[in-house]
Amino acid sequence: MRILGISGLHNSEEFKRRELPGLSDREYRISQGRDSAAALVVDGRVVAAAAEERFTGEKTTGAFPVNAIRFCLDQGGIGLDDLDLIGHGFAHERSGLESGDDYLDRRFTEVYDPERQLDWFAEHFPGAEVRSRFTPVSHHLAHAASAYYASGFDDCLVLVADGRGETESLTVYTGIGGKLEALHTVPAMHSLGTLYGVFTLYLGFEMAMDEYKMMGLASYGDRTRYERELRKLVHVRQGPEFAVPLLARDGDLLQRETHRGVLAVLEELFGPAREPGGPLEQRHMDIAAAAQVALERCLLHVLRHYRRQTGLRDLCYAGGVALNCSANGLILRSRVFDRVFVPPGAGDDGTAVGSALYLHATRKPETPIQPMRMPYWGSSFSSEDIAEHLATRTDVSSRRVTDEEELLAETAQALERGEVVAWFQGGMEFGPRALGHRSILADPREARMRDHINNLIKKREDFRPFAPVVTEAAASTFFEIRGGRERQYAHMLFTTRTRQEHRDRLGAVTHIDGTARVQTIGADANPLLHALLERFGGLTGVPVLLNTSFNLRGQPIVRTPREAVDTFLRGGLDRLVIGDHVVVPGGVS
Repeated sequence: MRILGISGLHNSEEFKRRELPGLSDREYRISQGRDSAAALVVDGRVVAAAAEERFTGEKTTGAFPVNAIRFCLDQGGIGLDDLDLIGHGFAHERSGLESGDDYLDRRFTEVYDPERQLDWFAEHFPGAEVRSRFTPVSHHLAHAASAYYASGFDDCLVLVADGRGETESLTVYTGIGGKLEALHTVPAMHSLGTLYGVFTLYLGFEMAMDEYKMMGLASYGDRTRYERELRKLVHVRQGPEFAVPLLARDGDLLQRETHRGVLAVLEELFGPAREPGGPLEQRHMDIAAAAQVALERCLLHVLRHYRRQTGLRDLCYAGGVALNCSANGLILRSRVFDRVFVPPGAGDDGTAVGSALYLHATRKPETPIQPMRMPYWGSSFSSEDIAEHLATRTDVSSRRVTDEEELLAETAQALERGEVVAWFQGGMEFGPRALGHRSILADPREARMRDHINNLIKKREDFRPFAPVVTEAAASTFFEIRGGRERQYAHMLFTTRTRQEHRDRLGAVTHIDGTARVQTIGADANPLLHALLERFGGLTGVPVLLNTSFNLRGQPIVRTPREAVDTFLRGGLDRLVIGDHVVVPGGVS
């Protein structure tokens, strides 16, 4: 069975710009349906998946994923009419709207109505028969499926938490015997994702994009300074219940579309909001820390309740909130569950994968779904493709190194000398993290390397940490990872502590609070990067590298050789290892 899954809501921001003129760009970003993507599942296996942003260059775009769809079909060697089913990770219904609101009615008709997806297919794939094969999948169910069916777990608890789905913001499921059953939902009016996003907005960042910045900033704050204020805004109740009465302060349509009502309350409590790009004060750090604590407290409250009620010992977890690595690390370290799985595409792009997996599981349950290892499901290029592009460049020097041992030894030596290396190999990763195929790599030992990459290459805020990638065999030596849990860190979605005795040796990848967002690599998952880590470890005694995404500020992760070379030059990196080619700026390599 061949199933295509898609995510995103085309025209969502454009509708808001037309209907509500005069808002700020940050306010227009507050719209549902970003992170559009496509995924192809064939007989229970993900064979291709990619976010539309990688093709258009518009970060977090919600545009109809026509380029991603075409890529997936090309990878599968099929056309649109060869598909058995098409799923979409939203299933809005007009009955869920507030009656009599013309704005919401028009938005449903022009953006949310599943019929609009058929319109976009007809526009981009004229003549293809889609209607009989198209199935909307509720948003949280698609998230849940992206985690449960990819995990390989038989029986587990499944948590979905985000800004909102159709009408809900948190759902708890059981995943038992291949079936998902909902136990509990929290309506959008009490959304943890929206709460965290509004604090992100208050602190001068972009909502629905920069929450990870607030997460990093929180580590610099006093987690207790504003604890009393947050407890007034977020109430933990008996059983699995919690409430976020703060969000009710967005009283009218304009406030709900901009969160001006909630922001006014935050300014009353904490002082003026930070202007974008303005100086960061200690109170900003303390506010971020308090919001992080509130999020973690609510998540653990829900999870502990359902762990006791169901007796299920494993957890799958997805939704935008599941990209909060600090909260994920706390959940894992709490030992409430034996195993925790978060898919690499935990955000809305992952509902493309999830909607396809859900349809497979419900329509063809006799064919098992293949658990995932690494999500290298995107564009890849042969050595010949790369050479063809490099032959057109006059601004770089390149040479091919066909001996893999020579390539690895040379790259390890360059890293040991302090070079910053762009690393472009194999299929592009799915999800927001660079997992060793579209990475910038560097020596992790000196804190000054972090500052160098932040200031000169990535041109981003200096408080933001970089992640380490480490061999599975060495992970528990350098980081506080329990033996047997190394593979849970494969997707760079959990923080843990760098062991005290190694913090000075890992200054570029250890955050201010002693934590690190670790990615572990096994030889079976990424043989080339694993071998490079071993070579670097042989030179330095540390089989760890700094690993950050191969992109610059405001740019999606690179997809093609052209983007790789252009970004390499703009970023001022020292060398690019792209396939079996070594590239340096100008001169002689």
